Amino acid sequence: MERILTSWYSPRLQREMPVAVYGHYGFALLMVPTAAADYLEYERFGLIDTIRPFIEGGMLKVYSVNSINNESWMNKGAHPRHKTWMHQNFNGYIFEEVIPFIKSTSGPDTPIIISGASFGALHSMNLFLKRPDVINGVIAMSGVYDLTEYSSGHFDDDVYFNSPQHYMPNLTDHNTLEQIRRSNHIHIFSGSGPYEDPNASRSFASILYNKGINYELDIWGSEWPHDWNTWRTMLPHYLDTRF
Repeated sequence: MERILTSWYSPRLQREMPVAVYGHYGFALLMVPTAAADYLEYERFGLIDTIRPFIEGGMLKVYSVNSINNESWMNKGAHPRHKTWMHQNFNGYIFEEVIPFIKSTSGPDTPIIISGASFGALHSMNLFLKRPDVINGVIAMSGVYDLTEYSSGHFDDDVYFNSPQHYMPNLTDHNTLEQIRRSNHIHIFSGSGPYEDPNASRSFASILYNKGINYELDIWGSEWPHDWNTWRTMLPHYLDTRF
C-alpha cells in the first residue's frame, strides 16, 4: 500500500498542517480525526489496516487530515469566540486547501467522500452539508450532530451555523438542498453500546427525512460501544457493501 506523509503551511490556520495519503487510485476518502486526535490516528488504531484491501485494490485513496480541536472545542481555557474562530478557520482550511490538494493529486473529477468517527462525524457531516458542490457524500460514525454538546453552554451564530442539528431544519437555499439531495452517499451509523448515542443519529436523520434528503441510518446493537473496534468493523463493512 502506497503511503505518503506530506504537509504545507496553512495560511488559514497559520501553521504547518500534515496530511497522510494512502493508496494510488479511486475515489477520495477524506478522513477527519476524532476529538483531540491527529492525522495518524486512524492508522495508529488499526482502521487503515482494515480498509487496506480497498485501498490496494484501487477502490479508494485515503486522505487523513490533522485536527485543531485542541485549540478549539477541546481547549477548556480558550474564550468561546476563539473556539468558534478556530472552527471556522478549520472549515476554510478544508475547503480552500485540502480539497484543491485532493483534486491536484487525484484528478479534478475525483469524487470526495468525507468520513469521521465521534467528533469527526460531526465535522464530516457539517463540512459535507456546507459544500455539497465539492464534497460528494459522507460516512458519519457514532456522531452527535449538535455542536452545543461540545460548546460548554456557549451559543452564537457561529455555533448555530456549524451545528447541523440546528441549521438544517431552517435551511431553505434551493440550490444547496438540491445538491445535498443528489448525493447517493449520506450514511449515518452508530452502535448502541456504552458511550454511544444512537438517538442523536436518529434525531438528525429525521431532520434529513423532513427535508426530502435521501440517507441511510443504521443502528447497530448494544454489543457495539463508542470505541475503535466498532469503527474498525463498520467502515470496511460499508465500503464493501455500499460502494
